[in-house]
Amino acid sequence: MSEANPILETSAPETPLIEVRNLRKVYQVPGGEVVALDGIDLTINRGQIYGIIGMSGAGKSTLIRCLNRLDTPTDGQILIDGQNILAMNNKQLMQMRRKVSMIFQSFNLLMQKTVARNVRYPLEIAGVPKAKANERVKELLKLVELDGKADAYPIQLSGGQRQRVAIARALASDPEVLLCDEATSALDPMTTQSILALLQDINQRLGITVVLITHEMAVIRQICNRVAILDGGRIAEEGTVDDVFIHTRSAAGKRLFGILSSDEDDTVSDVPALRVVFDGGKEGMPIIAGLVKNCGVDVNILSADIKPINGKPYGQMLIERPEDDAVCKQVIEYLTAQGVTVKEVVNG
Repeated sequence: MSEANPILETSAPETPLIEVRNLRKVYQVPGGEVVALDGIDLTINRGQIYGIIGMSGAGKSTLIRCLNRLDTPTDGQILIDGQNILAMNNKQLMQMRRKVSMIFQSFNLLMQKTVARNVRYPLEIAGVPKAKANERVKELLKLVELDGKADAYPIQLSGGQRQRVAIARALASDPEVLLCDEATSALDPMTTQSILALLQDINQRLGITVVLITHEMAVIRQICNRVAILDGGRIAEEGTVDDVFIHTRSAAGKRLFGILSSDEDDTVSDVPALRVVFDGGKEGMPIIAGLVKNCGVDVNILSADIKPINGKPYGQMLIERPEDDAVCKQVIEYLTAQGVTVKEVVNG
């Protein structure tokens, strides 16, 4: 009898890998204190690509540094595989950090060492025999598509190539978690796409859980399964990328997704308007053109922001409300029948 195809087997239920409970981080400063994290609760399941997004100063980098104890929280718990890392001694922390690797915005490479030596460095620290370490380095450089750069130095590489070296080095210890602190913010858009595709491939091929810290919505939209929006050291929203985008409730979320500017309220418009929310699956459907044709109304588009999320179009469009109530009702009924959400926006 042939073996069962693992792809066809029932997937195991999602299991928590990282649990953050009531996490607080307070920095003492002259004349007072700064609360960087204020009661963070998060659950990140094994195998997810989890995005944590927020504006500058929201607490993102503090949170990710707490996840591997580069920074020590003031209060709360961080459980990784059920173990509270805040109760670990130095030896236990070293073992934990082999499971939880990190890549940085600035790459943090050893500039006087070759690419191969940079990748081999954590293996040397762990006491891995040289022959075995060299074989592992070859595997990793092939994985990140740099197998021809083993003898090059970081100064000879592009920014994207340096980040690939950093990723290979982070994978050297066979981690379960890869923490990425603004890992693409120093790269151009095309290079960013290639690095995100590499992280997605690593996640799918090796089953490594990826936690991404970013301020860029494009990063979240491209590869994340779930997202938490951080604002002022607190979680403003959390959920699947699709749900958080479509049903954005917080002001921080609306600004990040381009629904609100920093000084707008999404319930107010300069003129009476209708907000039309596209929630995916409508690609190729000329909804507004159909509205003009079928309802015989002129449509004045006041603003629009349509973005792809996981290959599907999502977005918000603001159109001027017809003055005639009967026509307005007809427009709302037509748009609703097309599967989009319509909400009246009051005149500010």
